[in-house]
Amino acid sequence: MVIKAKIINNICLNSHPVGCAADVARQIAYVRSKGKVNNGPKNVLVIGSSTGYGLATRIEAAFGAGAKTIGVAFEKAGSEKGPGTAGYYNTLAFDKASKKQGLFSLSFNGDAFSNEIKAQVTAAIKEHLGTVDLVVYSLASPVRTDPATGIQHRSVLKPLGQDFTAKSIDPFKGEIKVQTVTPATEEEAAATVKVMGGEDWELWIDALEKAGVLAKGFTTVAYSYIGPQVTYPFYRSGTIGKAKEHLEATSHTLSAKLKASVGGSAYVSVNKALVTRASSVIPAVSLYISLLYKVMKKAGTHEGCVEQIERLFRERLYTGKPVPIDATGLIRIDDWEMAPAVQAEVAGLWDKVNGDNLRELCDVKGFEEDFLQLNGFAIPGVDYEAEIDAMTLEHGA
Repeated sequence: MVIKAKIINNICLNSHPVGCAADVARQIAYVRSKGKVNNGPKNVLVIGSSTGYGLATRIEAAFGAGAKTIGVAFEKAGSEKGPGTAGYYNTLAFDKASKKQGLFSLSFNGDAFSNEIKAQVTAAIKEHLGTVDLVVYSLASPVRTDPATGIQHRSVLKPLGQDFTAKSIDPFKGEIKVQTVTPATEEEAAATVKVMGGEDWELWIDALEKAGVLAKGFTTVAYSYIGPQVTYPFYRSGTIGKAKEHLEATSHTLSAKLKASVGGSAYVSVNKALVTRASSVIPAVSLYISLLYKVMKKAGTHEGCVEQIERLFRERLYTGKPVPIDATGLIRIDDWEMAPAVQAEVAGLWDKVNGDNLRELCDVKGFEEDFLQLNGFAIPGVDYEAEIDAMTLEHGA
């Protein structure tokens, strides 16, 4: 079949297996070009390992530090009707590249929120690794079934207390639009915390600790985002902000536990704003990212997922010195994004941008390319006119 990007309402509904594999290869090549991470982790579990920051973390751990890795993600395989999810092909490509390099990798495809997957992964760690010295929690799911109650919770991206109205862009039409989102109910806010807060992260660490598979000096890191004032009503002061506050509080709870049990630590790393599957439909975020890309690319400080994680490992987690954190205990790898000069320039452009100067002031092309590349499209060097066999690729041929 010939696979073209299928985009409806700014959501990409399919993926390109060859493009996904090429993008994984690109990230691996970048990491290998930087040389070995000194004193890096040896045995790593990445929860949410198939796309974005989670995938980049697994690549950095394996191909940067030479670590044995286990990944957990919930992805869909392809069929005769069409290709599977991008994360499915990313994982296949990662495992194939690891095997070729002689690196141990084991990938679980299932619901990371479930007790069953936790038990399977814990057993695999005992069998293959003995212990893990790094666990990264990078799970991004809109729905979670609480394993204790069986209740399904669904997260929402909404403000709290009042409507939020902001300028956004439609990157595929190249238009400025104004969007309004109504506030979340108390029930929606609570559900978002259940899905995107720190509860599941703590359940994972507790399960691993109980099983005795945490190495001495063990470290765990969860990923988060804060962003600029212009997105606060929707992000930091909205439902997602409440969930992230819970995640951050969980890091302190876990740190106290781990210090007492294995001399370990727990951190939240605040990462840079990047294009995600939801970016093009969230008010203000698409415009902010497009402006930010323009400013940071001009300054030479723009980073994608793998560049961020490379810096996180080399300049924060594995320097041989105490991990640098801010006054609230957070790792700030978003420091280049939040630099005062960068934010001042973005704010100035925000006030000026309109339908006439959109493409001049914003990096609309960069946003669109990043969006497509999430699903294996717009990857340099890939022939998108070529016939491919999605089923053959799934079996690693």
